[in-house]
Amino acid sequence: MTNLSRRILLQSLLAATALPALYRQSWAQQQTGVPAPNPFHYEDVVRRARELAAVPYEAPSGQLPEPLNRLSFDDYRDIRFRPEKALLGSGNGPFRMQLFHLGFLYQRPVTVNIIRDGVPTPVPYQRELFDYGRNKIERPLPVNLGFAGFRLHYPLNNPKVLDEVIAFLGASYFRFLGSEQKFGLSARGLAINVEGGEAEEFPHFREFWVEMPKPNDERAIVFALLDSPSVAGAYRFEIYPSKETTLDVTATLFPRQTITNVGVAPLTSMFFEGENDRKPTDDYRLEIHDSDGLLMQSGAGEWIWRPLRNPNAKTISSFSDNNPRGFGLMQRDRMFENYQDLEATYHQRPGYWVEPIGQWGEGWVELVEIPTPDETHDNIVAYWQPNRPFEPGQEVVLSYRLRAASAIGAMHPGGKVINTFQAPPRASGSNAPSDPRHRRFIVDFAGGNLPYYLGAPEQVQLVPSTSAGQITNTFIMPNSHTNGFRAAIDVRLEPGQSTDLRAFLRAGNRALTETWTYPWFVE
Repeated sequence: MTNLSRRILLQSLLAATALPALYRQSWAQQQTGVPAPNPFHYEDVVRRARELAAVPYEAPSGQLPEPLNRLSFDDYRDIRFRPEKALLGSGNGPFRMQLFHLGFLYQRPVTVNIIRDGVPTPVPYQRELFDYGRNKIERPLPVNLGFAGFRLHYPLNNPKVLDEVIAFLGASYFRFLGSEQKFGLSARGLAINVEGGEAEEFPHFREFWVEMPKPNDERAIVFALLDSPSVAGAYRFEIYPSKETTLDVTATLFPRQTITNVGVAPLTSMFFEGENDRKPTDDYRLEIHDSDGLLMQSGAGEWIWRPLRNPNAKTISSFSDNNPRGFGLMQRDRMFENYQDLEATYHQRPGYWVEPIGQWGEGWVELVEIPTPDETHDNIVAYWQPNRPFEPGQEVVLSYRLRAASAIGAMHPGGKVINTFQAPPRASGSNAPSDPRHRRFIVDFAGGNLPYYLGAPEQVQLVPSTSAGQITNTFIMPNSHTNGFRAAIDVRLEPGQSTDLRAFLRAGNRALTETWTYPWFVE
């Protein structure tokens, strides 16, 4: 995983609003007497990806012209798109597009096309599109310079205000928001060798096509061409802004070589500390994270919750499945009091939920956790790893829906894990020495039908298990503060061993909650 700061990526997202006259007619419409070509479709991007995969990968050559190749972070932040130059306005639709300038971290040019009446036209670079602030651009820059990426605006929270709804910037990264949400985690087109023995490969979107929205359109359509040493691919994004904005994604991939470590629908986030994983800092904030857990619904229907951690060493957790129904990185804790951050507003960060469309077959959801010394680096990755590698000559077609989730109660009807704590297995207030081989895990379950059982707590059972070590004690009690139940599991493990703990609540033969799972290692 790259060590580039997510905050740098986020802070470089800048301004937008109205289409220059230069783009108001398509090329075909300007050619008197020349019939328009066939309308541009997703199949045209698929064809380009297939042709691209048939030849060796060519890395972009050359440097950006001076002074773009040596801009500092502050220099780059001073380059702003001019709001009055926003694109897509001539179609009288609700979306507007603004472009990101090249420079600083973004050295790879991207071509952005607008499709109008079925005809794609590249957006030429024009310095008039940008306010360069204190930067001095002495020489004219070429019209084929390209851009770093783009973002779309839409009246997401107020009919009179255009809000950023999605941004594509850097490699194959993109972010999107629902109403009343703030940027946090990111999605990617594809991940390769995140946890493999080789260096991680970052496929990049080298060209985009954005359809000109029509009046009253409630969706935007974006096509993208992906490229890397291992694979070329075509992507179609159908974007539906709403309270929980959704993206319907179709990807057609053409491997150049065998890819064994491939991450489908990858998500990237940050977890520095939370109630389950405290750090020895003097920060006034109790929790610092964009996401606090991995949620998964297996093909068999089981809901699994795995709290995230900031481990001492890189950790990989795998959840084997066949045709998963969904997975995602969630921000379940939405209480401002637990973050106390007026600037980062962690309590408003969305979760991203991936819902496969069609059969994905056998594989596993992989969760990668990487140590981070602070909150400025992404250290969490989750994706679907197919059981079979992608092979050259193969055409891989995958479809899925991405949702910017905030209403966590609607994810599933059962009880949910709302807190995970750790402590020595001893009575409160005891000064008895702690044994590092012995640990207590405390889990709060709430929601679903749990309030129904508060009057008859004896009917609720805790079902714990451990893959190694020994469970020495358990208990469960009603928790009136959460309108649910608190469970505790004491586990003993020998030094050098690791275990995966699991627990859920049931009444008779009926599961009342999702399954909590958590790894523990004794040094």
